[in-house]
Parts: sequence; C-alpha cells; structure tokens
Amino acid sequence: MPTFDISREISSSGEFVRQQSCFREFVTADGSSGFKAEPGRYHLYVSYACPWASRSIIFRKLKGLEDVISMTVVDPVRDDRGWRFFPDEPDPVNGFEFLLEAYKLTKPDFSARVTVPLLWDKQQNRAVNNESSEVIRMLNSEWDEWGNAEIDLYPEDRRKEIDELNERIYNEINNGVYRAGFATSQNVYEKAFQRVFFALDWLEGKLADSRFLTGPTITEADWRLFVTLVRFDAAYVGHFKLNRQRIADFPNLSGYLRDLYQQPAIADTVKIDHIKRHYYMTHPQINPNQIVPMGPELDFTSPPGREHLGT
Repeated sequence: MPTFDISREISSSGEFVRQQSCFREFVTADGSSGFKAEPGRYHLYVSYACPWASRSIIFRKLKGLEDVISMTVVDPVRDDRGWRFFPDEPDPVNGFEFLLEAYKLTKPDFSARVTVPLLWDKQQNRAVNNESSEVIRMLNSEWDEWGNAEIDLYPEDRRKEIDELNERIYNEINNGVYRAGFATSQNVYEKAFQRVFFALDWLEGKLADSRFLTGPTITEADWRLFVTLVRFDAAYVGHFKLNRQRIADFPNLSGYLRDLYQQPAIADTVKIDHIKRHYYMTHPQINPNQIVPMGPELDFTSPPGREHLGT
C-alpha cells in the first residue's frame, strides 16, 4: 500500500507547518455569496477519525441538519492518495473512489494534501469549503430556516472571548499535538510538548470554577477543544509522544470532557476505533509496523461532577 507522506509540511528545522485550506467559499442564507443555503443541495464529506471533520459532524447534529445536509464518512486509514471511500459505502454523490477526485474536479491542478471536512455543492458539482472553522460557522447559522435556530454556538455577546479562546487553543492544543507528533528533531518536539502541556495546565485551572470555557453554557470554543481532548488518551499520548499526563489525570479537564461527551447525541459522533486505526495506521514514519494498540480503557460515561458550576 502507498504510504502517507507528511514531509511536504515539515520545515528544514523539523517543524510541522500545516498547509492552508484551498476552498474558501461561503454558503449564505440569502445566497449573496453565490452559494445559497437550501435543503438537499449540499453534502459533507467527513471522517470520524479526524478532529477537524468531527467539528462539522457535531455541528450538523446539534443544529438538527441531518435531513438538510447529507453526509458521507470516509475510511479512517489513508495513504498518499488521500481519503478513500469504503467499498461497501461508496460515494453517493459522484461515485468517486477517492476524495482526491472531488478536489481535482473543482481544482484540476490541485496537488496538496486532501483534507476533511469538505462541503460539496451538488447543484454546481464543485467543492465549496474545506476549512473546518468556516464550515462550522456556516452550519451554526446559515441553515437556521430548516435547522434548530434556538441553538447558537457563536453568540454575538461572546464572540470576542470565543475568538480569543479559539486562537490560543488552536495554536497550543488543536494544532499543537500535531507539532509534537510530526516533529523530526528532538528540540522541536520538546518545545511543542511543553507548549501543549502548558496550555492544558492553563485550561485545568480555568475550568476549576467554570463549567464550560465561557461560562455555564456551551459554545463553539468548547466543541473545538473537545475534538482534541477526546482523542488525547487514545492516540496522542502514545502515537504523538505526549505522555506527561493523560487527560484522565487532570481532574477538571477530564470531568469537562465527560460533561461534553454526555451531551445529547455527542457520543454518536465519537468513534474510537476509527481514531486509533487512523493515527496508528496512517503515519508509517511514526509507527512503521502499523500496529494498533489494544488500549487504553477510556471512561467517558462516569458522572462529570461539574453540575455545581452552573447550568
């Protein structure tokens, strides 16, 4: 099998530098962008293994858009051809074998790494957006005519705080775990390792007296953090060598993680088998024999013990 090559995103100093998303069009409720929000028009390509795609899976579910925006899940094991479709669950939109075909149909000269989520316009037969932070913003508001408009995960009165949290959490944790895991020099790895745990220590303190990141209610910032935390003990501790502590060893962070996991319908978005197979079988430069560990035992269902912090 061809292997997945991340070397194009590794700097000369051994640091992982994430590529930029290439499709950045917006779907809007009024259609002023050229992509009008409509039921049945758009399709999401996702992976349960990928934290960036999991953001969009969560938002689609919380906003009640399952019957409005269709979705296909790709195989968690990928190689240099990118994400592929399960043989028994083929692409229902275009009949593609690999998601790369969707990229090239929209951008024939595309030659970078194929990523998920990918929002696809079935009417124009092209990709719209593959930047997860923008996809979830669209899902939060642009289909409210057909979804749950009462849920607003990016409320106007907290946007400044949410944006500030997102910036730090992305740099230090969401992307930080990859900087540690994909580092090709000891010095780069150690710096990335320290940044991840410095940020986790900060969050452990912050969550001592706040149920969620901005107060008693859940926002976009919480779900953006959740997708990394829920993968941490199963994948990042071992595979990315982030082994100072597990999330389970942080009293506040582990309770917070269980609190989010136990929100209605969220457990259905977390597939630990997909996560472990993806990380341990997709990066042969880290795990050349592609052996998937049997553990660890994970507890997402014990009482969070955080109700006293407010609802």
